[in-house]
Amino acid sequence: MDVINKNVLGTPLQPCCLEIRSGFYRDGYCRTGDLDLGKHVVCAVVTKGFLVYSLTRGNDLITPRPDWDFPGLKPGDKWCLCATRWKEAFEAGCAPPVVLESCHESATDIIDLDVLKAHV
Repeated sequence: MDVINKNVLGTPLQPCCLEIRSGFYRDGYCRTGDLDLGKHVVCAVVTKGFLVYSLTRGNDLITPRPDWDFPGLKPGDKWCLCATRWKEAFEAGCAPPVVLESCHESATDIIDLDVLKAHV
């Protein structure tokens, strides 16, 4: 990463997941840029409830997609979520826990920091 990205705590952004290449840039970091229209900036520890919710919203994160180098997610996996999808899940009562050190600072443009802190 050439630019020093900050997390929601104001410290250097930490990787979210290196085992499954997450993030818009598939480098393990929940960082964003001009091409990332979805703002994949929330590092979440996905739960079964969230995965099912996401599936009902048209985003299947469960099924492996080898052609996209995507193994499919299972509860406990970390993944960079779009801030709006995480907020939507929060409002529906099924937001997964987050890793604050790995959530990009721009997440707070959409989600209140206190809400994120309550989901650690």
